[in-house]
Order: sequence, then C-alpha cells, then structure tokens
Amino acid sequence: MDKKLTFSYDREGDILYIDKCKPYPEQESEEIPGDMVMRMNPETCEIENIEVLFFSTRLLRKDLFELPIDASLRLAV
Repeated sequence: MDKKLTFSYDREGDILYIDKCKPYPEQESEEIPGDMVMRMNPETCEIENIEVLFFSTRLLRKDLFELPIDASLRLAV
C-alpha cells in the first residue's frame, strides 16, 4: 500500500528527511550520489526514507534541487 510522504528538517544537522514510514533498525541503508542516504525495506528493497545531507547549502549552490529517484505522484485520499 502506498503511503504519504512526510518532510522534516533538522536545522542543527542540516538534514532534510523524506519519509514514507518511521525509520526502523532492520532497514538497509545505502549512500547515493549527492550526499544522500536512502533507507530500504530489507524484504522488498523499496525505498522508505531518504536523508538529504547539507540541505540548506545545496539550495544556495543551485536553483534546482533534484533527487535521483523515480516517483509516481497522486493525490492521497
């Protein structure tokens, strides 16, 4: 079942969190290009969380912020 995305920002760590669920210990983590970490479901390999490191500084460097992730968006009901 698809879940809504939540976004939260840690100012002290300068990290943007994009979550489909709360992180849990069993998730597998992998660094992806651009100082990002993705956390995946260990059984399905589905991406459940993304951490964007140095978020505010990356916004100052470019006009465009992109994630190297394919997405299918639709209104959650």
